Amino acid sequence: MSFYREERIALFIDGANFFSAARGLGVEIDYRKLLDVFRQRGRLIRAYYYTAVPANDDTFSPVRKLVDWLDYNGFRVVTKIAREYFDGMGRKRFKGDMDVDIAVDMLELAGHCDHMVLFSGDGDFKPLILALQARGVRVSVVSSMETQPSMVSDELRRAADNFFELKDMLSLIARPPRDRGDDYGAATASETYADVEDADDIEEEDEEEDDDDGADEDAADADAAGYDDDLRPPRRG
Repeated sequence: MSFYREERIALFIDGANFFSAARGLGVEIDYRKLLDVFRQRGRLIRAYYYTAVPANDDTFSPVRKLVDWLDYNGFRVVTKIAREYFDGMGRKRFKGDMDVDIAVDMLELAGHCDHMVLFSGDGDFKPLILALQARGVRVSVVSSMETQPSMVSDELRRAADNFFELKDMLSLIARPPRDRGDDYGAATASETYADVEDADDIEEEDEEEDDDDGADEDAADADAAGYDDDLRPPRRG
């Protein structure tokens, strides 16, 4: 990875888009390891995670467990209420677009960072990358060209100072295979993180593929599963 030890680094994770890339590679991300990787490569000053959540607090969603864990373990979590709709098969789905939130935070932090890492393949971020580069900030993109279809737009990859293929990073940040029967909610969840979709998917085919996934597959792919409560330290004062 192209980093300098003296660089001030900030991470910006487009939750739904990054989840789709990891799912396309058949893996789950260990976010504790992810933080450690970048702490070893410079001065990590912020790590943001963006995602939409269901409006109803009573709605079961493993994404709530994930964002709660992230909030206690070094991430600044930014959420918004997802828009509810029903797909062609009558299943309840949610959409949430976090692009504006990501862009505002990156631009506001530009004066305090040397290197920003965007975990998304959404081509709509190309103007943002160019604006940050004009302010003297290096911008790297983490996504995957190895999924079917590719999760990263070609114009975004070309605009970035560096493109890091997610598949090449898995030895550093992927979680080892586990007994999925032990996962939080894996056996019963009907509304999972896979149901909270990015409103601006870079490939329409990817969205159609998501709609064809069964509830059992969605539940098995819940990225929030497995973050046990005993890992959570006391809340910071």
